[in-house]
Amino acid sequence: MKGSHLFLCLFSMSCWLNLMPTAGNKIFHFGPCRISMSVTEIRSGFTAIKANIQARDPIRTLSILSYPHSLHKVKSSDRCCITHHLFDFYVDKVFKHCKTEDSYVNRKISSIANSFLSVKRKLEQCHEENKCLCGQESTEKFKQILANYEGLNVTSAAIKSLGELDILLDWMEKSH
Repeated sequence: MKGSHLFLCLFSMSCWLNLMPTAGNKIFHFGPCRISMSVTEIRSGFTAIKANIQARDPIRTLSILSYPHSLHKVKSSDRCCITHHLFDFYVDKVFKHCKTEDSYVNRKISSIANSFLSVKRKLEQCHEENKCLCGQESTEKFKQILANYEGLNVTSAAIKSLGELDILLDWMEKSH
């Protein structure tokens, strides 16, 4: 009996700690999913390399994330789904193909990628608990983003997507 009370207490405490943001973290609500993350840390890393990355982008007339209405007016119920897809997209496609000859830039990209991987895992857990449902609108918006990405060669698309990271961060903070 005593052991079950101790277990319940420890379990409650661990659940509470998982919901508490750590230093510099904010809790974001993506539909029913609550995710703690440090956008400030990601933005700081991105700001340090933004000019360098954007200077490498040979195609200035096309956007992957801000193609007419890709992230605009996403319903609250679809935010979890599209955010889940976008973090998968950045981890699985973008960061894997963003290598430069500059070791400083590569370290910053790696740091941002690690932050994204951490958030991706949290979103996957929420998605697996069936809290993160995908509606037709979020599916269509993500298909458009993928089509924009796949319309370019892999390296150019990855560099362009990384160069647009501020669009994603701004959207996340506005929907926060």
